[in-house]
This record gives sequence, C-alpha cells and structure tokens, in this order.
Amino acid sequence: MAIQEQRTLPAQFIEDIGKDYATQLKGLTSVPLDTSKFAPTVAAQDPLQTQAYTLGQTGVGAYQPYITQAGAYSGPTAYQSFMSPYQQDIIDTTMADFDKQAAQGILGIGQQAAQTGNLGGGREGVMRSEYQSQSDLNRAALLAQLRQQGFGQSQQLANQAFGQQMQLGQQVPALQQADISTLGTLGATQQAFAQAQADASREASRLTAFEPYDRLNTYGSGVMGLISGMPSRYTTSVMPNPTPLQTALGTASVLGGIYGNIRNPGATQYNPATSLASQYSDLLNRTTQVQ
Repeated sequence: MAIQEQRTLPAQFIEDIGKDYATQLKGLTSVPLDTSKFAPTVAAQDPLQTQAYTLGQTGVGAYQPYITQAGAYSGPTAYQSFMSPYQQDIIDTTMADFDKQAAQGILGIGQQAAQTGNLGGGREGVMRSEYQSQSDLNRAALLAQLRQQGFGQSQQLANQAFGQQMQLGQQVPALQQADISTLGTLGATQQAFAQAQADASREASRLTAFEPYDRLNTYGSGVMGLISGMPSRYTTSVMPNPTPLQTALGTASVLGGIYGNIRNPGATQYNPATSLASQYSDLLNRTTQVQ
C-alpha cells in the first residue's frame, strides 16, 4: 500500500515575507549599537552654584574681625577710647566757675564780720575756716562727679560698641548664608534646566538609535498577524508500493547479510545485492515523489 504524507505550510507570499523579515533581523542585530550616543550625562554646575561655593569657602571665619574688635571694647581700659575730647574742658570750666563762686563766698564772710563788729576777730577766722573746708569738699565732690559722669558715659559707649560688634559678627555669616542660599537656588534651577536639556537630547539619540528596531518590531508583528490570519496551503508526498524487483533485491540483501554473518561473524562484508537495492530504492523514491 502506498504511503501518503501531508504537510501544512503558510501561503507562499507570507513565507517570502517571513524570510525577508528574518534577513533584516539578522542584518540589524549583527551591527552593535553605539550606546555612547545616549549614555546618561550629568549637567555641570552652574556659575551661580560655583559662586555660592566660593562664597561659602571665603565666608568661613568672616565674623572673626568683628569678634576681635569687640574684644578691644571690653576690659578695664575700654572706656578710654570713648572719652569725650571735651571732657577736660568741661571739668576746667566747671571748676573755674566753682572757684569763682567760692571766692565770692569768702568775701561775704568778711562783709558779714564787718557788719557784726567781728572783722579780724577769731569768730571771722573760724567762719572762714569752716567755709573753706566745706568749699574744698564740695569742689572735690563736684570734680569726682564730673569725672565719674565722663567715665560712666565712656563705659556705656564701650559696652554699646561691644554689643554692636557682636551683633555684626552674628549678622555677617547670616547675611552671607542668605546670599549663598539665593545663589545656590538660582544655580540649581539653571542646572536642572541644563539637565533636562541633556536628558531630552539623550532620549532623542536613543529614539534615533532604536528606530530601526522599533520599525522592524512593527514589521514582525504584522508578519505574525498575517501568519495567524491567513489560510494555510498543503503539500502531499506519495510513496508507491515496492516493485517485485525491489522486493527481490531486499530479500537478497537480507539473505546476504545472514550468510555473511554465518561465515564471518562480526565482520562487515560488501554485498552487491544490498548495495544495488539501496541505490535503486533511493533513485525510485526521488523520481516518484510528488509535491
């Protein structure tokens, strides 16, 4: 009985498209991609960020001059820098007025002694002595008061200057920090914009590099859709029954093999019948196969 074989194949034009797709896929993937064209990059620091960094470095210890100056306004001699240049003139004028008034008081004692008949007497001397002692005490107290007043004012000004320098020492770093923060924020904004541009350029390069792959992928998806949606074609092969000659040659080949094994077990010998049968069978198969 003849043997019949049936195979299911896609339509011819789909098979041609599939071969074309395979050829393009092999050619495309055989060329390596230059990934350096779309490698990630980091935007450089903006000049404002560099300025902020430099200001941050130079600003370290910027308070020190103010602290040093504040130190000069402290201690037992700090008031001397704040003494009024007119302090001594004020003292001299005030004391001169006091001495003038004191002299007038002495004259009054003499006039009073003359009126009472005690001029040149012991009573006048006592009055003059008491008056002079009290005047001297008052003069010393007035002089001390003037000097203490000048010292107190100078000391107060020194303390005020000390506080001002300390406040400046605190304010300068804070103001510098505000500048650094402003510059850093503006610089970061500019750097972020530059980074966005770099990312957009990198993405554009990536899209350009992968465009052939995306296009071929779309092509392949279409091929698969065609294969799944188109009807298939069939091919049939028929193997005819062996002829009497083929049967005889096959029998001779079997017998020859058996005879050879009996005479020389384990040895492989050439059998003309077997060789001829094999060649004839192969030729017959090739000429009788039908597609």
